[in-house]
Amino acid sequence: MLFDTHAHLNAEQFDEDIEQVIERAKEAEVSYIVVVGFDGVTIPKAIELAEAYDFIYAAVGWHPVDAIDMTDEHLQWLEELAAHPKVVALGEMGLDYYWDKSPKDIQQEVFRKQIRLAKKVRLPIIIHNREATQDIVDILREEDAFEVGGIMHCFSGSVETAMQCIEMNFLISLGGPVTFKNAKKPKEVAAEIPMEKLLIETDCPYLAPHPYRGKRNEPSYVSLVAEEIARLKELSYEEVAKITTENAKRLFGIG
Repeated sequence: MLFDTHAHLNAEQFDEDIEQVIERAKEAEVSYIVVVGFDGVTIPKAIELAEAYDFIYAAVGWHPVDAIDMTDEHLQWLEELAAHPKVVALGEMGLDYYWDKSPKDIQQEVFRKQIRLAKKVRLPIIIHNREATQDIVDILREEDAFEVGGIMHCFSGSVETAMQCIEMNFLISLGGPVTFKNAKKPKEVAAEIPMEKLLIETDCPYLAPHPYRGKRNEPSYVSLVAEEIARLKELSYEEVAKITTENAKRLFGIG
């Protein structure tokens, strides 16, 4: 029983064979998937998938790369969607200093607005972080984000940063990179972080785990993430699958 806590089945890479992809996920014993919408195109698709499949849920938010495009109407729309019975989180949101489409001050403003909305609608948040760790930690603290908590998605930081995030009521989610031979930090985090604070994800169609690195990722591959964490923690695969699924269900209020 596996829970892929972060998938983009709403991406165009799945337009041709979405049903087969979902079938393979079921065969791999993926019992739950959260599909993440992050802009005007992907959010409706996430809701559509959540409505079509009983084991698929949705998260809705505004991606930092596109922060410059977000309007007050979009924020209002997110608030309305938060009431949908299959919407279990707000996000992904956060900061991305790698791409320069949206200025940093606008990214930070949009991030703060979404945290405040999450506190208003009482939903956990999913954090996207690229080259912006300190600013993200600072904003989460300043905005009292611990009140709702959430997920540090596809975490690539240090054990020390992971512990700071855990103190702020966030779970650490690991994806395909933990299986890469040269991925020192994710492996250290997997080994050190308490099991009850860990989640697994694919971030598909991106970041496929070894041996599919560089190919299209999909939810069935989340089993490879669980296998690597089990190896690093010297636990059984079944234990890792069970605990990470329980952690996710508790966070998202499922079951």
